[in-house]
Amino acid sequence: MQIDNDPYVLVEGVPDVATFRHLRTASGMSDRPAEAVAAGLPNTWFGVTVHRDGEPIGMGRIVGDGGVVFQIADVCVLPDHQGRGLGKRIMARLTAELEQRAPKGAYVSLIADGDAHRLYGKYGFVETAPYSVGMHRLV
Repeated sequence: MQIDNDPYVLVEGVPDVATFRHLRTASGMSDRPAEAVAAGLPNTWFGVTVHRDGEPIGMGRIVGDGGVVFQIADVCVLPDHQGRGLGKRIMARLTAELEQRAPKGAYVSLIADGDAHRLYGKYGFVETAPYSVGMHRLV
């Protein structure tokens, strides 16, 4: 999806393994092992990549079981392109897809790093505390 006179193009799908890892790390997120990324990307329920001049500069995806539970993950934009509303465009497209295709009552979660909670709040996400607390574990 491209807007007139806008150099940024939102493309459905996920990037290749190397691009995924680059976008994460260059955006300040942690790296993931190549073999793990290669196994995980094909299981994406829905994803988008933002391109400028044919180069990927941002992404976001939805993972989950396709019915009951979904998680928005890997939302990032390269630093040189931040502050231009691209995170909002990614989130708008991801949430539109959820509203269109996810079953009514599906649980959608995400982890908000730093100040990202401000962005996610604009799309209806609320903190779960004190009723529940997000937890994680690395293997």
